Order: sequence, then C-alpha cells, then structure tokens
Amino acid sequence: MRSRDLAHLSDEALVALVARSDESALAELYDRVGGTAYGLAYRVLRDEALAEDAVQEAFLGLWRSAGSFIPERAKASTWILTLVHRRAVDLVRREQRRRAEPLEGTPEPAVGSAEEAAWLRLDRERVRAALAQLPDQQREAIELAYYGGYTQSELADRLGQPIGTIKSRMFAGLTRLRELLEDIERTAWTSTT
Repeated sequence: MRSRDLAHLSDEALVALVARSDESALAELYDRVGGTAYGLAYRVLRDEALAEDAVQEAFLGLWRSAGSFIPERAKASTWILTLVHRRAVDLVRREQRRRAEPLEGTPEPAVGSAEEAAWLRLDRERVRAALAQLPDQQREAIELAYYGGYTQSELADRLGQPIGTIKSRMFAGLTRLRELLEDIERTAWTSTT
C-alpha cells in the first residue's frame, strides 16, 4: 500500500498494520505524529540531535512492539507519545550518567613522580568532597560547566533557566566551594601539625 492509500485509516488501524510489518503504515504514522513527537522530545531534552534520537528510537520501538498495542487502553497517538517521552527521559538519564562519569573515571594525568600523583589524587578527593556539600542546583551548574564543558548560555538552555539564574548559582557555588576547600585545607594542615 502506498502512503496516500492509508490517509483515510485511523491511527489505531495504522498501528495494526505496523504490527504486520507494513512500512507504509509506519511512514504514515510518522507523518501524522512525528512533529508532535519531536516537540515533546525537544521539551524534555532541550537538544535537537537528542530529540531526533528519541523520536527515532521510539518509532523503532513502535515497529518492534506494535503488536502489544491495546486500542481499548489508549489512543494510538497517546501511546506513541508515551513511547517518545520514555525514550527522551531515558536519554536524559543516560546523558547525566555520561557527563558524571569523567568525574569518577578521569584517568590520572602523567606526572613526574609518585609524590606528585599522590598530591593530585588528594586534591581531586578534596574537590569532590567539597562539591558534595554544595546545594544540588549549584553543584549541578558547576559540574556541567567544568566537567561537562557547557557554557553558561548552554546551561541556561539545557536546564530551562534564565542565564542570570545560572550565573548566580555558579557564583554562589564557586564562592561556597572556595570556602569549603579552604576549610578542608585548614583542617588537613592542623591535623598534620
């Protein structure tokens, strides 16, 4: 069947055809729901490429699981958008884990001596301990900026916050981080003397 032959069918009938591996039915569903699906994914992810990935993965999931769709439970478009939303949320979680990994898995830089390596490791542990004491929003902004490589405007877009809010969080967070690191240093100094 050509796509224009399917225009008169309901979304639910198209899903039934997709369950029988009808590629034209999948294309027709994409034409009908794809734009809305992308809009939903973009609102969740705030990244065009990731939103496209979420929609593509959701439609791939639709292709594989169309036979499990139960029309009595929901409209087909609602079911498809639910698949898109789930994929988008999964991508958000995956990106958060991926961006957090360098903090834990950063390889040791090449250094001249074992003593230097020990000091670098100690410094890294102190920074991690101080970061853990920051309020969540401040820590998130700082980690995304310094470990994730995001600019303040990219953070504002990604977190859905005004740039002024991001700047305030980073300024307050860095000020507090400096104080915490000084306290840690002072405590370490007094315990060794």
